[in-house]
Amino acid sequence: MVVKKGDMGLAIGKGGMNINKVKQLLKKDIEVVEHSPDIKEFIENLLRPAYVKSVELLNKNDQMCAYVEVLTKHKGIAIGRDGERIKKVKLLVKRNLGVDNVIIK
Repeated sequence: MVVKKGDMGLAIGKGGMNINKVKQLLKKDIEVVEHSPDIKEFIENLLRPAYVKSVELLNKNDQMCAYVEVLTKHKGIAIGRDGERIKKVKLLVKRNLGVDNVIIK
C-alpha cells in the first residue's frame, strides 16, 4: 500500500490498529510504503531495509529504466525470495512514476 509522504503513522494507526483492520478485510499481509515524487527516494522507500547506493535513470529504446546499485550484502534483500520484492518494486514504480523497468546492480 502506497501512502502520501508523511502519512505513514496515520496509515498504520495507534498500535497498528488501521493496518490490522485492512489485513483482516483483505485477508492478506500489507506492506506500507511512503510515496515520493523523487524517483530515487521512492525506490529507496520500496527497497528498505536494503541500502541503496545510487539510482541512475536512462532512456533506452524510448523506455525509462532505473539502474539501482545496492550494497552487495543487501542484494538478496532487494531482490527478495523468488524475486517477489523486485517484482513489486517494478510494478509500483511503473504505476506511480512511469518508469518502465528497474534493474538491480
